[in-house]
Amino acid sequence: MSGSRPAPGSEAGRKGLRGNSLGLFSSVAMALASTGPAYSLAATLGIIVAGVGLQAPVVTMLAFVPMLLIAYAFRELNAGNADCGTTFTWATRAFGPRTGWMGGWGLIVANIIVMANLATVAGAYGYRLVGLRELGASRLWVTVAGIVWIGVLTGICYVGIHVSAVVQRWLLCLEVAVLLLFAVAALVRVYGDPPPTAIHVSASWFNPFEVPSAQALTSGLLAGVFIYWGWDTAVSVNEETVDSTRVPGRAAVLSPVLLLVLYGLVATAAQAFAGVGPTGIGLGNGDRSDDVFSGLGEAVFGSHDAGLLLARLLILMVLTSALASALTTILPLARTVFSMAVHKAVPARFARVHRRFLTPTWATLGMGAASVALLVLLTSFSHHVLADTVDSVGLAIAFQYGLTGFACLWHHRKVLTRSPRDLICKGLMPGLGGLFMAVLFVYAAFVVYARPGYGAGTVDLPLIGPTGGVAVLGLGALLVGLLLLPVVTRGHSTALKLQRSLLPGRLPPQTACETASRYLPADSGSGVGGDWYDVIPLSGARVGLVVGDVLGHGLPAAATMGRLRTGLRVLARLDLAPDEVLTRLDDLAEQTAQERAPAPGHVPGRTPPPADESMVTCLYAVYDPVSGWCSMARAGGPPPVAVDGDTGVARGLDVPPGPPLGVGGLPYRTTELRLAPGTLLALFTGGLLQAADGQEAGVRRLADVLADRRAPLDQLCERAVGALLPGAVDEDATLLLARTRLLDRTRLAQWEPAADPAAVAALRGSVGKQLDDWGLAELAFTTEVIVSELVTNAIRYVGGPIQVRLIRDRTLTCEVFDTGRTTPNLRHAASDDEGGRGLYIIAQMTHRWGTRYTPTGKVIWAEQSLSPPA
Repeated sequence: MSGSRPAPGSEAGRKGLRGNSLGLFSSVAMALASTGPAYSLAATLGIIVAGVGLQAPVVTMLAFVPMLLIAYAFRELNAGNADCGTTFTWATRAFGPRTGWMGGWGLIVANIIVMANLATVAGAYGYRLVGLRELGASRLWVTVAGIVWIGVLTGICYVGIHVSAVVQRWLLCLEVAVLLLFAVAALVRVYGDPPPTAIHVSASWFNPFEVPSAQALTSGLLAGVFIYWGWDTAVSVNEETVDSTRVPGRAAVLSPVLLLVLYGLVATAAQAFAGVGPTGIGLGNGDRSDDVFSGLGEAVFGSHDAGLLLARLLILMVLTSALASALTTILPLARTVFSMAVHKAVPARFARVHRRFLTPTWATLGMGAASVALLVLLTSFSHHVLADTVDSVGLAIAFQYGLTGFACLWHHRKVLTRSPRDLICKGLMPGLGGLFMAVLFVYAAFVVYARPGYGAGTVDLPLIGPTGGVAVLGLGALLVGLLLLPVVTRGHSTALKLQRSLLPGRLPPQTACETASRYLPADSGSGVGGDWYDVIPLSGARVGLVVGDVLGHGLPAAATMGRLRTGLRVLARLDLAPDEVLTRLDDLAEQTAQERAPAPGHVPGRTPPPADESMVTCLYAVYDPVSGWCSMARAGGPPPVAVDGDTGVARGLDVPPGPPLGVGGLPYRTTELRLAPGTLLALFTGGLLQAADGQEAGVRRLADVLADRRAPLDQLCERAVGALLPGAVDEDATLLLARTRLLDRTRLAQWEPAADPAAVAALRGSVGKQLDDWGLAELAFTTEVIVSELVTNAIRYVGGPIQVRLIRDRTLTCEVFDTGRTTPNLRHAASDDEGGRGLYIIAQMTHRWGTRYTPTGKVIWAEQSLSPPA
């Protein structure tokens, strides 16, 4: 759509929706209106009575308990991550993208099914309101009216959240006022002018132990869960609410409490007035089970003058209740799909936001169209679509709410012992709510609803046999999401697999330092891919330490990361200075960006290839264990943190930030500093600080964790990740720890021979003696040849001063320092050439050789492999 644009970001509050549009009152109104109190009671009170009889009032109240427990789960999760994806986002953060997808799918299924349900109620009551009862009994005309209502309500949601909130407030006030008037009038009639069906309120109605059976209680509770369902709309619009981390949670907890009072009063009054008989206005009348208010209005208020007006008002109330509930069903449905699209769980087209209204465009219109399609489908095949969908929706609700409760418990598991409040509000209450919903779901789906004949019909399933239609509808809808799971999570799984395959399989031991690392992939397809770390062995026992972050996501970012990591390893092995490595890596990143740029014939309006992968942050450090000096350069990203090996004082290192790779700008600068033995060096990407209140606060918290510098590095990594990222993460995070060492002086030998060819013979003797002392006499001949050739070349082409150094590490390294700046070239000498064979011979006799530059000249080095110790 020309009036829409992609969501600018995936983080909570940064998706481009209209923020600060709703206050606490509007949020509570949204939550209450979404439950549709009048519609919910009209559609389910008869079903509850059919299952539990006179205990219907207490069952409606008992259903409040798990709702309150789950409301606390929503409140605590929203406080930490106010994302409009709610269950999808939170379950993804807690359990991974597969579980998160099923949580989001459960919410989609429940909302789309209930939209068909609400449209049916609105269509039927619309005709009754104007006296066209015959049309209200026609499936065709009710379906037509339902489609029209869905279109109108979808348009209201499309225009904006503010318009929706205003409509909700007026509809809700009318609805609650008429419900209270109905309840009071019914009770007055019972005790003043009772109809033949009236029965006095009894204490036994509120005794759950008088429910006929556990099966009846389960069926009643599941229907009771349905009448409370919808309060979580207040949390689904959290990104458009004032104080998004607090107000939606308060509204979520307050709404079920208000509903408890309203439902208890109305259910008691309706049962006392109409009774539970199977005929007439009795709540046990099967012909009225899907609409108990259809005849109660005239019975309570009378059919003359003011009574007739109030009876019509009751019909209008059910109509407006269904409309308000449908309106607030589209809102969370569209925002859940919108968040799933932003996080790459559904097609990206659903992540577009209207430029003017700041509402999800394709998500809102698409879900409206899906609701229309399901309405037509269900009314074509089922004569009792209302009753069947109410029961089947209960399964989807129990699944979604139960998953949210467990996600809250698991997400906060590391902080439950912090205080009694955390234990109760973040652990005990959500866990019990999740357990209750899980038991309810399993028992209802496989014991109650699966019974042949339950609901409107029975389906003969292959290998299973006759099964209740409600179970088939409810479980079948969830099964569709399970079948789609491999498709929608394939991108995340592939990107994560590629990302992990490109990272080091293990960190090889180094003499220069002890290392440990942690890589935490993001929990959604929108976050994974891009971070990397590396430990690169260099000549002279030195080591290169790297952390980097490609600022994109998914497969392109992981592929870019792989190219840059490979390029950096090649550049590092050329013994280039850190600033020069980053400069050349910047060229590689820029070239990659140019290759990915749109072609000249790119069609306007089409989405160009992602450009974020061209921006990369990188920190490269080289530590020399012989001198204790560390040189490093930074291309964006946070600076490293060092904990002094002697004093234990932690500090952020002042490494000048260069521009990210791939964007150009100021040149990079190398910073050199001496590190005491035992210094703890922490290199990390910005993702490690994502949960902190700013970079400075995150660095301070990291420094506090690393203060115990002598603890094992793996343990410090775990502590740091646990302190900085107590829950799941929205973007990749990488931490690399290195504890420095100085090379043992017994493993180093050095000489400064005179710039005289006669000194070479004495030097060969000294080298042979040193190797004999190290127990490496078998390498004496080769090493003497290497030393002789390199020193002779230095004397011949450069002159003095000259320094020779032997390093016994995991290899035997021979280094010759001189003041020349010319790099020797390896070439194949012709048969009649008198020279040019020296480096060729050295290359054949050694494992590796190379040249690196120093401030005063260059070093030519050659390594020989050592047999590993027995």
